[in-house]
Amino acid sequence: MNIVHIVEPFAAGIAVFVRSLAESMPDDVHIIIHGERKKVMAAREVKEKFPRKNIRFIKWRSAQRSIDPVKDFFAFSELYTVLRRLKRKGLVDAVHLHSSKSGLLGRAACRLVKIEKVFYTPNGASFLSVDNKVLRYFYKQVEKIGNRLGGQVICCSASELYEYKKLGINAAYINNGVALLADPKMVLPKKNSVFRVVTSGRIEIQKQPSLFNAIAEYFEGMPQFEFIWIGDGPDKYQFTSRNIRVTGWLDAPSLQHYVAGADLYLSTSKYEGLSFAVLEALALRKPVLLSNCTGNSDIVKRGINGALFNHKDEAIVKILQYYNNPEMLPVMGGYSGDICRTEFDVDQNFKNYRAMYAGSVVSGIEHKKWGYN
Repeated sequence: MNIVHIVEPFAAGIAVFVRSLAESMPDDVHIIIHGERKKVMAAREVKEKFPRKNIRFIKWRSAQRSIDPVKDFFAFSELYTVLRRLKRKGLVDAVHLHSSKSGLLGRAACRLVKIEKVFYTPNGASFLSVDNKVLRYFYKQVEKIGNRLGGQVICCSASELYEYKKLGINAAYINNGVALLADPKMVLPKKNSVFRVVTSGRIEIQKQPSLFNAIAEYFEGMPQFEFIWIGDGPDKYQFTSRNIRVTGWLDAPSLQHYVAGADLYLSTSKYEGLSFAVLEALALRKPVLLSNCTGNSDIVKRGINGALFNHKDEAIVKILQYYNNPEMLPVMGGYSGDICRTEFDVDQNFKNYRAMYAGSVVSGIEHKKWGYN
């Protein structure tokens, strides 16, 4: 099959998502029409991490993040031209749209080109990203307009699906997934006595670095606690607590080394689709302490592998509880690994995408294990 992916924010978690799809379907051709956010990561750097055998890249030069009617019209026109050319050459069996901007412009272009198999995965819905009621209402209307243009909404978590159901949008979901460890014994306990709390991701407003800082600040005078942020970003200035260490961006083995050596994985995100970074912490058998938001709420199961928190004080109390009861950590980490194996195995979950592209019905997926109506 020839699967066309349309990606405006070609970086971070969405790039990981598209790469995982391509890696899980090595016998299919994946044509990636992509924008570029140079301030986040150059497209060249993102492409280097993709398999070379079954990938074709087409740059979407007019795509940009902000809403601008004139620029968005040019982006739509360019996308329409590219899709029409690909269809004429017989290179489109299915189109998969990633993120809100791609979802709206892509569905409009596919409708005009008369492409029937169209799928849209928000990976963090735009209307969940803002507190302003007017903006939130606007983004909700954009989602409804996009839905009327056609295509199937496929959320990446059950909680994201629930938010779309509340909008009256008939969506489905397929969980994000990560590769499981070949040998769980590779995750060894730390040898020093420092209680290490780690997180990973771009340092920006979505990840709420100010909240991470506020939690770490409580422990600033306690040398037995250490907080590590793996990544970089424009809001790094919000880290004022002296017990926070920022590593910058690391390659995959180094990142795994840091997470495997931690006592606890902490997420302070404002919203998520379903975080690959947190799923990788599960695969590494780490207990997780996550902000109670869309995406994160799918990962903590009955408190056996960690906890959700709504305020910094709740997070602080949990960290103290885990520190004072260290025997809990390997047990919780074991449950994390089991949950990852049963619910977030990329090989199992992404088979559903292959079936979906081929024409299988996915409408029943949203009810599996959850019962959302």
